[in-house]
Order: sequence, then structure tokens, then C-alpha cells
Amino acid sequence: MDRRRYTSETTSGFTRTTTECRLAGDGSVGRGEDVCYKTADHDALAETEPIDLTGDWTVATLSAHLDTVDLFAPEAPTYEHYRNYRRWAIESAALDLALRQRGKTLGEALGIDPDPVRFVVSTRLGEPPTSDRIERLLALDDTREFKLDPSEEWPTDLFTTLGATDAVRIMDLKDWYGGPDPDVEPELYHDVFGMDSVIVEDAAFVPETNQLVESRAERLSFDSPIDGVESLRSLPVEPGWCNIKPSRFGSLESLFETIEYCQQAGIDLYGGGQFELASGRTAIQTLAALFYPDAPNDVAPSVFNDPGETPPYPASPLQPDVDAVGFEF
Repeated sequence: MDRRRYTSETTSGFTRTTTECRLAGDGSVGRGEDVCYKTADHDALAETEPIDLTGDWTVATLSAHLDTVDLFAPEAPTYEHYRNYRRWAIESAALDLALRQRGKTLGEALGIDPDPVRFVVSTRLGEPPTSDRIERLLALDDTREFKLDPSEEWPTDLFTTLGATDAVRIMDLKDWYGGPDPDVEPELYHDVFGMDSVIVEDAAFVPETNQLVESRAERLSFDSPIDGVESLRSLPVEPGWCNIKPSRFGSLESLFETIEYCQQAGIDLYGGGQFELASGRTAIQTLAALFYPDAPNDVAPSVFNDPGETPPYPASPLQPDVDAVGFEF
């Protein structure tokens, strides 16, 4: 296994670092992206020898082998859930390699034709927060849709302005990132839920917001806590939506089990990303094309995260590449 490191500035004001894992066999190369957010974890990885995967494997036997391997030895990861991120890099590379060796796409292997992928633009509104960036992007393309991260610094009239655009599809409160007892602002929740039909992601269940949140279960979505079927079952409510970020699941088996569970339970899906810089982005777009192409997918092309890029920007929906192979979009 070889590795390649990627680094890029982002429109969210931080430097993104990822590491691409590359598996070779029979003249083909499979790629998967490690999306750990802390650069220190990538630095530590660069100081270690790649794990030895010499031999004949199936995707299933490789996955079983990874159950026995500490992918962060000798240093522990910054956060335990980063173990899933690194495992995803290897398992998605293995799937990419297996498909390339057969000259197939994932859709062909599953018997599913990919559809054009609708996407939203995830963006920040600046300091102080204003609707200026939204209005600039809508002036370039009035069909553009958005996923935003509201905060208590947002004035109420900003929600009114954004609602009038009818372009915001998802509001991500991110309160599941704050531990078991997050500090929430009830007024923010009222402003967010006051935007009719907007999907509300990662809302907290605390006494100040329980009644409002539980009564809007059909509009709820979760991202941060979702790493498999059991994490969905353990939620306080059955949500109307689930954000599928493949790297959170670690294994391919857990990812596809969760997609199937949601389909059977009537939970709508949309795709999410983690500022992927390489093959990870095409992987999330491929999954969206096969399983939830018409949803408000947070899988926009990387140009929207690059502060150095200028218009024109790609339009939604994204068209699958007719020459794709492997885990490509």
C-alpha cells in the first residue's frame, strides 16, 4: 500500500490535510481517502510504514483482516472516531481496486444505473454573518441550493432574508458535536425551525428544546452520531432524514447496511462530505448517484471549498462520467 498526502486552504478558514491510500494489484490501482481532520494524525501516519497487504484478498477478507489491525499504531488517534476514517480509506481503496480489476463501476456491480446528482453548496456567511455570499451565488445561478451552519450570532432578520430566497435546504446546528450536554440557544432553534420545510441537522435533545425538536421529527437529520444501524436505532426519535457520510462508517458493510436499513424504515437519505480533496469526493458523489441522487446532497465539487476559485462554478445536477470505472463518479 502506498500513500499520497493532499493539502488545501478552504473557504471555511482552515487548512485541510488528507492522505490517500493506494492499493495496487494486477496492473490496477485503487484509491481511498483518509479524512482525519487533525494534521498531526497525518504527520504521525507519514512516519510509519504502510501496513503489509501483500497477497490475495477479497473485499470481505480484507475487511475481516482490518478488524485485527491497529491502523494508528504506535500513536493513538486524536479522536477515537478517526479509526473509522482511516479504515474507510483502506476499504474504499480495496473496493475501487476490485472494481477496476474487473473493468466495472460500482453501479454495474450492483445493477444500478447512476443518475445526475443534485447538490447543495455548504458555505459560511462571514463575520458578521450576512446573506451576501448567498446572494452573490444566486446571482450567478438562481437554481443554486445551500446547506448552512446557523449560530446564535445570526440576527433574526437574517433568517427572514434567507427564507425569502427559498434556496436553503439544510440547516446544520452541529449540537451533537458538543458532547452529551450541549449548550444550546432556544431562540436559535425557533428561528431555524421557523424556516418552513428546511431539514434540521444534528439538533440537540435538551429540556429547553425537546418539545420543539420532537414535534418536528420528520424534518430532523443526523450526521455526527451516525456510524451504523445501531446508532440510528439509539436516537431519541426516528428522524425523517439521515446524512450519509461514508467515512463515518469505517467499513463498507456498515455503510451499506445503514443505507438498506434507512430504505426499509422510510428514512430519506442525502450524502455528505468531509472536505475531501481527492478520491474521497468522487466516492461520495458515486454513492449519491446510485442511492439518493435527487436529495439535497452535500457533495458539491471541491471548487466551492477553494478560496482561490472564481466563477463560473459547476451547476447542479452533476452528470456522471460515461467513462468512469471503479469507485469513480
